[in-house]
Amino acid sequence: MAQVIIAEKPSAALKIAEALADKTPKKLVYMKKIPYYELNHNGEKIVVVCAVGHLYTVTEKNKKGWTYPIFDVEWKASYEVNKGAAFTKAYLQLIQKICKDSQEVVVACDYDVEGEVIGFNIVRFACGKTDAFRMKFSTTTKEDLREAYEHKMEHMDLPQAEAGITRHELDWLFGINLSRALTLSIKHATGRFKILSSGRVQGPALKILADREKEIQAFVPVPFWELLLQCRELSALHEQGKFEVRGDAEKIHAHCLGKKAAVEKLDAKQFSQAAPHPFDLTALQIEAYKVFHIQPKETLEIAQSLYTNSYISYPRTSSNQYPESIGYKKILQKLSEQKQYSGLCGALLRQKSLKPNNGKKSDPAHPALYPTGEIPGSLDDKEAKLYDLIVKRFMATFAEAAVRETVQVTIDMAGEKFLTKGTRTVEANWHEFYKPYVKLEEQEITVKEKQELHVESLEILDKETSPPKRYTPASIIKELEKRDLGTKATRSEIVENLFDRNYLKRGDSIEVTGLGLKTVVVLEKYCPDILDEQLTRDFEIDMEKIRTGVSSEKETLTHAEKFLTKVLAQFKEKEKEIGTELSASHDETLKQANFVNKCSCGGDLQIKYTPKFKSYFIACSKYPECKITFSLPRGFLVKTTDKQCGACSSPEVLLIKKGKRPWNFCINPNCPKKEEYKRSISKPVSDVGSSVPEDQPYTAMP
Repeated sequence: MAQVIIAEKPSAALKIAEALADKTPKKLVYMKKIPYYELNHNGEKIVVVCAVGHLYTVTEKNKKGWTYPIFDVEWKASYEVNKGAAFTKAYLQLIQKICKDSQEVVVACDYDVEGEVIGFNIVRFACGKTDAFRMKFSTTTKEDLREAYEHKMEHMDLPQAEAGITRHELDWLFGINLSRALTLSIKHATGRFKILSSGRVQGPALKILADREKEIQAFVPVPFWELLLQCRELSALHEQGKFEVRGDAEKIHAHCLGKKAAVEKLDAKQFSQAAPHPFDLTALQIEAYKVFHIQPKETLEIAQSLYTNSYISYPRTSSNQYPESIGYKKILQKLSEQKQYSGLCGALLRQKSLKPNNGKKSDPAHPALYPTGEIPGSLDDKEAKLYDLIVKRFMATFAEAAVRETVQVTIDMAGEKFLTKGTRTVEANWHEFYKPYVKLEEQEITVKEKQELHVESLEILDKETSPPKRYTPASIIKELEKRDLGTKATRSEIVENLFDRNYLKRGDSIEVTGLGLKTVVVLEKYCPDILDEQLTRDFEIDMEKIRTGVSSEKETLTHAEKFLTKVLAQFKEKEKEIGTELSASHDETLKQANFVNKCSCGGDLQIKYTPKFKSYFIACSKYPECKITFSLPRGFLVKTTDKQCGACSSPEVLLIKKGKRPWNFCINPNCPKKEEYKRSISKPVSDVGSSVPEDQPYTAMP
């Protein structure tokens, strides 16, 4: 009787089969072309099957329509709950058939909370067992997979599975109850059905962004003045810095005008700049956004693809430490086989010892991100960029600290002091390994003490204080981590959901829409507990207690039910008032979100949706007087952008579809780039998750 190994994805199943097979694994085709693998390993028969992520999901038990509060939940096969998960049915039926007569099951899903939940649900529901063997690995290389199999654990991490299941149920209860409450508040107040949402982490996350937006809106700039001395050799500001009274700056300006300037003093200081820490997921997302402008969610998708193909270690890690067990020397030797890294690897291998500059964050499941040394096959542009960033970060952590020097210059001009400074790199060291991703200003000071300078101008600069900066898609991920909100794997998805709900406006910085601001204002007014960060952290503590065996799923869910019962009762009392306040903001935000461009007739070109054909198009707001329309490809979610086509200067919209890269699409039917658009839209993306969450309903465009 064969032993069954359950992988999380088809690509992972193939990797495991190839790693364990004594000979080439035999690929079989079952219902609807779902593959599995039969092989022999040391004379024992093994069958490798795969899931496609979560095959089971939380849903309402004994559903009675749109009402709240609800607390009666159950786990069901995903295909029975979500139409978008229909494709998972064949995978689940295959697993059920294979496991029916099997005595031994080995779970080989990703070794984290989500992987444990995926595996445990399959074991208990599809296989009819209470436990299974467990493989633990951080890379999908043949060597590591064989090692994980030979040393597989006797049991699953059942406390971690319970913690993960509790998290799913907890988030579902918060999400479904709060979202229904918000949606029904508008329906009962106005008679219109407009989907709104909130959640256990989504609410506090939105409040963080809204608080910053309110700071910006309330900000009143304060004027100040600076004195700038411009010389041929350098420029410097008066030592006072900011002048709060312009007259004070004018007096010094009048006193110094036409006078000579000379270097009074040079103060040089050298300092050591340590090598960077290894990447954890958050650090990778921040750096990828900084140097490539890749969105955090997409960074995770690309990293997951690189991991699945054995090029890097598991990306969903909160550790920034490399243990010696990963084999530094072995990885560098393998990387040196790639021409672009051979010289740098050789330099590191010649060092007396290899010691990474580890950070302080750890993760019991996985080390910091590192390249495996496997030579990549064909990578697209973004995959190649992210891979290079990870390799060079890995190498840089082993290099010596850089030495930099800062020179402070004091300039005397008629008794007034002007200051400037410049910093340069004296010894590059780790910079050489992390090029071109070292973003440091290099300014070398070339003047000497007592040197007379060639004065070109002395200016009074009119300035004013600046408002706080908005969060970027990367900095909000960092802020959520700092506040212990969400998990390393969910934070980017939480932010994406806020965008999808029209609470946020996309851009280089995140702007909160009128709907987002109004939602926070209303919730703060009527039920502020929903936005309470501490409550969210308390539940995280509860789940950690479950993981360590101190608490249980029942205790945590009982706590959640008591809280939601109280909050939702308060909400229901003020339901119509809440709906009335939210409705106007919702309509205005949707109007802005759907605006594409001004029409030639003076109206607004807007994104529209037709339920009959289940597709989007663009039409003028003055219809039927103006009948200008633009068709859009079917099967895509459509979002507006502030971009124009580089070929014809027409507006572009963003097309989003599961399994495809988001695409900026020119609305001009005669655009010369149309053929390029068609080729790009039809290009599939392998093994990278959806750009549009399948389980999220969307508000139909008006």
